[in-house]
Amino acid sequence: MTFTSPLLDAHTAELYRSLVTAGVGRVADRIASADRPFTGITPGRLAEEVSAVDLDRPLGDPTAALDELDHLYLRDAVYFHHPRYLAHLNCPVAIPALLGEAVLSAVNSSVDTWDQSAGGTLIERRLIDWTAGRLGLGPAADGVFTSGGTQSNLQALLLAREEACRRADAPARTDVLPRLRVLASACGHFSVVKAARLLGLGEDAVIGVPCDRDRRMRPGALARELDRCRRQGLLPMAVVATAGTTDFGSIDPLPEIAEICVSADVWLHVDAAYGCGLLVSRRRHLLDGVERADSVTVDYHKSFFQPVSSSAVLVRDRAALRHVTYHADYLNPARSAAQGLPNQVDKSLQTTRRFDALKLWLTLRITGADAVGELFDAVIDRAAEAWALLDPDPRFEVVVRPRLSTLVFRYAPPGVSDDALDQANLHAAAALSASGAAVVATTVVDGRHHLKFTLLNPRTTVVDVADVLDLLAGHARAYLGDDLAHAS
Repeated sequence: MTFTSPLLDAHTAELYRSLVTAGVGRVADRIASADRPFTGITPGRLAEEVSAVDLDRPLGDPTAALDELDHLYLRDAVYFHHPRYLAHLNCPVAIPALLGEAVLSAVNSSVDTWDQSAGGTLIERRLIDWTAGRLGLGPAADGVFTSGGTQSNLQALLLAREEACRRADAPARTDVLPRLRVLASACGHFSVVKAARLLGLGEDAVIGVPCDRDRRMRPGALARELDRCRRQGLLPMAVVATAGTTDFGSIDPLPEIAEICVSADVWLHVDAAYGCGLLVSRRRHLLDGVERADSVTVDYHKSFFQPVSSSAVLVRDRAALRHVTYHADYLNPARSAAQGLPNQVDKSLQTTRRFDALKLWLTLRITGADAVGELFDAVIDRAAEAWALLDPDPRFEVVVRPRLSTLVFRYAPPGVSDDALDQANLHAAAALSASGAAVVATTVVDGRHHLKFTLLNPRTTVVDVADVLDLLAGHARAYLGDDLAHAS
């Protein structure tokens, strides 16, 4: 291939077609031949190879560049499509969404203003309306696509902060901000604390509400914390409930929490980044109560099987989005509004923004929502089957029965100290990853190291789960050695 110009235009359209086809072929070959989710390569070894590339001396040949990329990236990539990738909330992706990714990156629309996106604006808005309808947020709902759950949670809490400041009877914002509090599940996502810091709130602005044995927020504890805030002269600006915690997949009791928030006149945000797949699932009832939220986070790139990034934040009352609107003459918001031109920049923390909505659009138009729901139901079913294996197994302790598709457990034969078990479980996860046979995650529960399965691949079987458990037990047993012999 000869490059007359590196830019895509009418003169290079055929070059674009052949080059992208070649790249897709490389990826397809790697996916088809991957016999494990990871090669186990070490960061040090790969860093040496990447550092050796002289970026000031281009190869000039697409085939040579693809050969190099295959060596530096594709060969050792972590492949989420493999049935023994069981670590994080990374999913195998829907093929129609990949078609959307190819289209949107080539056209390169920016969906901040109509004159940069045209139909892309309307497609995104239609998907927001569709999602709001599935959530049951009502006719005044609106929202915008974001880069992910962290940004969605940040924007939702920014709106809640502004609403709290607007309603506070105080002479200045500086009198209000130190008194604002966010009440969130103790098992909720770290991005809530991160958002509070970015929003200029105090270090103690986020109050962790205790959870029950199933890792769900306790409504009674929430009510008591809200009452305590009022008595101390603090201003609860938001309650953050979770529909699908990262570690446990637990879903907070949304109807009871919503009732408390209405009584206390506090903004309710539901972080459904993980659990949003329930919107198209036969288990939709698990999200009952979400329709009463003031804002909701959804991550299509988790349980809708979309490529990163594809997320959104939605609000029950579109008027709240005015808090992120900013006038810039070059974007012509006033003139656009007068002409009836829809601008998405008026709703977003971002300005330039990818047309990520296209991926979900093509998925729904080609395979349909029910098909996506069946995929999510399949992994939830698989987690239940995995729990049935783990719960009676004397080698392991399971923290909680799964609600969605995560399982937190640890290798814990009797007679071994907790400290030794901590190290054995960490070693088992690391040794398994280094072997490349499977990838699992680790987390901390009640101060102790645990292992975690996150099942998001419908092709993962119970046999896969059983084999990975045996591998983990083998690595942990080898690490404990004499300690395990003495214990038995």
